[in-house]
Amino acid sequence: MARLDGNVLVTGATGGIGQAIARAFAARGARLVVSGRRQDVLESLAGEVRGRPIVCDLAERRDLERLVAEAGEVDVLVANAALPASGVFTELGQADIDRMLEVNLRAPIALTRGIAPAMINRGHGHIVLISSLSGKVASPASAIYSASKFGLRGFALGIREDLAPHGIGVSVVLPGFISEAGMFADAGVQLPRRVGTRSPEDVAAAVIRAVERDRAELEVAPLGLRLGAAFGGLAPGLAASVSRRLGGNQVAADIAAGQRDKR
Repeated sequence: MARLDGNVLVTGATGGIGQAIARAFAARGARLVVSGRRQDVLESLAGEVRGRPIVCDLAERRDLERLVAEAGEVDVLVANAALPASGVFTELGQADIDRMLEVNLRAPIALTRGIAPAMINRGHGHIVLISSLSGKVASPASAIYSASKFGLRGFALGIREDLAPHGIGVSVVLPGFISEAGMFADAGVQLPRRVGTRSPEDVAAAVIRAVERDRAELEVAPLGLRLGAAFGGLAPGLAASVSRRLGGNQVAADIAAGQRDKR
């Protein structure tokens, strides 16, 4: 089992959720390496949590390789970085799709592949992959995002079995709509009253709980959304029909529109 006060690498640390995760580990005495694209935000966070910043664009494979090399010994990897990847599939250019998949799916897999061998040699460690409830149920204008998050969830559950004999835990955390920070909050979309949200600190608490208890999967969403995701997994056609009647298509379209300049 990994120690919470060990060496922790958090990617996507310049976003609100990444910052909350970094602060949660710092409060438990972790020695942090924080990674992100925005140098000013990253250096400010590193000063706050007494961590080491590594500016890195995970869409660039050389940057990713450099991150693995410079991070050094990692006891806990939190692969949090992601792009919105929203939009109607036929309206996205192939270059945009490639970048979305590079950051959201290939990068976490490559980071895990780069860091896991040393964990195996030491006989301990933990990997946390941040997916989404969109990794369990898809919605309109999110085909590429869901593809990446479905894939990340499958990867996490698969390597959990591969790495368990070596004393390494793997967890996947699936946030729903997160207020105050993150992709949904940045889109500025107003949800129907019946749809609840959670905070970045709730996601951070789930990450800590995943490591402490070696949980395979944790959802961060109100009960209604979690039940809806479960229903969507069991009966996707019927769930999509119900979602349309409840205005889900409009919410999805509004999110895609709000994220268009953030891809």
